[in-house]
This record gives sequence, structure tokens and C-alpha cells, in this order.
Amino acid sequence: MTDKENNLKKDISQKDKNQPEQIPTIQKLVAVLWPSFLTAGVATILFFTYFDPQLLLQMNGYGHISRMGGYTIGFFLFWLLTSSTCVMTCYFQQPCNK
Repeated sequence: MTDKENNLKKDISQKDKNQPEQIPTIQKLVAVLWPSFLTAGVATILFFTYFDPQLLLQMNGYGHISRMGGYTIGFFLFWLLTSSTCVMTCYFQQPCNK
């Protein structure tokens, strides 16, 4: 190999080391959805230990919905809340471009 080829390989390897490695999209998605899923499960358990979903929905004028339906709605609302906070955390962890 010539000196030119060796220098080119060194330059390429230096550039690869200086640039941060990109995280795959599926890994980013799982990093947000999995912890928010677990947190939503715990929040649902704790919330519905103290509040009856049927009573809450009837008091707000939604008519008759089964307890299981109330638990399902509550879980998905908690999951939406916790996943949005995870997304904001990931967004604010990125360094600012100067």
C-alpha cells in the first residue's frame, strides 16, 4: 500500500471515531414505549386501588361502562401521559447545536 492509501484509511477511521453512533429508530421507539408501558401499569394499579372506574365515569355523565372498560381507558390514558413524558426526556437529552 502506498502512503496515500494509508493516510486515507486513517482519515476515514478518524472521522468514524469522531462522529457519534446513530441509534436505530426501533431502539428509540422501544426506549420510549417500554418504560412508559411499565409506568402506566403501575399508575393504573395505584389509581384504581382508590377510585372505582364505573363511579368516576357515571359521575362525569358517560353512562354505563364496565369496570374493565374503565380500566382499559385509564391504562391507555396513563400510557399516553407517560410516553409523552419519555419522549420529552429523550428530546431534551440531545445536545444543542451551536
